[in-house]
Amino acid sequence: MSPAPPDPPLPAAAPGPPQVAVIGLGRVGLPLALSFAARGVRTLGIDKDPAITEALRAGRMPFTESGTQELLDRVWAEGRFELADRAAEAARARDIILTIGTPSLSHIESDLSQVRAVVDDLLPLLVPGHGIHLRSTIAPGTTEYVAGYIAKRRNLEVGADVFVAHAPERIAAGKFLAEIGTLPCIIGGVGEASGDRAAEVFSALGAPIVRTSPVQAELAKIWTNILRYATFALPNLLMMDCERYDANVFEVIELINRDYPRGGMALPGLTAGTCLRKDFAFSEERSNAPGMLMAVSRVNESVPLFLVEGIKRRLGSIADLKIAVLGLTFKADTDDERDSLSFKLIRLLERELADVAISDPHAPSPTQPLQEALEDADVVIIATNHHAFSGPQIVRAIVSGARRDCLVVDPWNASGTGQVFAYAAEASVLSAS
Repeated sequence: MSPAPPDPPLPAAAPGPPQVAVIGLGRVGLPLALSFAARGVRTLGIDKDPAITEALRAGRMPFTESGTQELLDRVWAEGRFELADRAAEAARARDIILTIGTPSLSHIESDLSQVRAVVDDLLPLLVPGHGIHLRSTIAPGTTEYVAGYIAKRRNLEVGADVFVAHAPERIAAGKFLAEIGTLPCIIGGVGEASGDRAAEVFSALGAPIVRTSPVQAELAKIWTNILRYATFALPNLLMMDCERYDANVFEVIELINRDYPRGGMALPGLTAGTCLRKDFAFSEERSNAPGMLMAVSRVNESVPLFLVEGIKRRLGSIADLKIAVLGLTFKADTDDERDSLSFKLIRLLERELADVAISDPHAPSPTQPLQEALEDADVVIIATNHHAFSGPQIVRAIVSGARRDCLVVDPWNASGTGQVFAYAAEASVLSAS
């Protein structure tokens, strides 16, 4: 066996200090840093996770995002991208962009600890001329809080000495490079000068710039995700209603939408992902209608239990039955498992003493090959609407591998059967029609 090829050598850094530093090289920060570098901006990427930095130093993307591996190869070759593992290194750049975690705590409270920790690391190193730009999703008032925090502890005047703004990221997973230069870039600066500075920085990406206040930028981002979360809760609740009344949710949605100017009902599915599941808490924390968004969350969170109970209504006890769960990631054809409801579904099935087999061609977690997962399965649940689990092809795979009386559960209608619950023989006929 020939030896593995050596890791590609790191290029020499471009001359001069970095112009932009991006702190946090996750699914938002890393494609953003690569996009700046690809547009000729000397860029410093910073992350404390050695798994991320080691992968990048070896020339590999640590996750899947369309087109970014080619972009990484290019910016390494050009020498416009360098790495560090300490937030304080960002002070070498003129402009610092924060793309770090902003989770919600269990008490419906936004958690600013990671933001504050990074700002604390930067405080001793800030000098007149620095720009701090918050890219992460944050609760209303956070941009002004960060500006006040800096002014209070360093006696630097925001808008004159240093510049603070919010430039929320609104790009869909898997579409970063297609949307970074086209989606309007919202800029909410603390004062006009901070807005000018952030607009100058982000205009390098080529997208239209839309200026507003910090709090309006924060609200626009949060409510973009809340809108989607609530929009998907409605068909999920309708799916549950249709089960109660022995109606077909896909036919009802088609009736709602067909040639009707005020239709637009989405399809049901396992609505999840870290942004949708947490961002409602940033509004719920201080809501004038407490509980409304919690109810939206409860609908989406109850879909796994609805599916398990639907299986039990049709089959009785599922103890010792083999149940194949197809899909671990929260979105089709991505490798992002964060806050996926598939894990909740699997736990519920295991609590019923079912034997669970899992297959996902995109998930970083180890799973079984499709045919192995389907072999002699009593139930097959399409939990993620990957292309590999869609159309007549998946029905044929189920019919050939699972038991003859296998129950197919497909809340997405990925298989095209038009049924949330259908037996394999029925699914085969429906998918072919």
